[in-house]
Amino acid sequence: MNNIPPIDLSDNSTGCCPRFKPEGWDRQELHFDEQLFVKASVRCLFHIPLNIGGMFSRVQTAIDKADAGLADTYLVLSHAKSMWQSEHYFAVSKPVPGEEMVTLSGDYLTQVFEGSFSDAGKWNRELKDYVKRQNRKLLRAYFFYTTCPECAKTYGKNYVVGVAHVNSQT
Repeated sequence: MNNIPPIDLSDNSTGCCPRFKPEGWDRQELHFDEQLFVKASVRCLFHIPLNIGGMFSRVQTAIDKADAGLADTYLVLSHAKSMWQSEHYFAVSKPVPGEEMVTLSGDYLTQVFEGSFSDAGKWNRELKDYVKRQNRKLLRAYFFYTTCPECAKTYGKNYVVGVAHVNSQT
């Protein structure tokens, strides 16, 4: 329970986002039992987040100040609530003062994608198809944008992990 695949945080030539390696993330099943997350949201314009950088900076600063980061990984689940708002869930090890805290529980299937952010609609359809092929029902789709656009450009790859909250296997 609550095991999130590791990320080599030391492989970070940009000083911003570590280089993401998809091994261990693709087609995995994660199980959360009240996994703690900081929840934040931003306004969007036709699904394009506004001021997401400021929100990420504020939340990450609060997580660092509370020493609540995960030991050998990180995970930020993004969910497009509507064309006008997106929610972001930062996995943490303990409560972060001044931030909205939530827990997530259940079974999650992952699928790794690589490409331009403009492919998000295609990734969402492929994630839904993957869940269906696993004989599961999609409850909610999240995406883990593993690096910011500048780091993705530097590393030459833009990996995004689809994380599907699914019904329990019967």
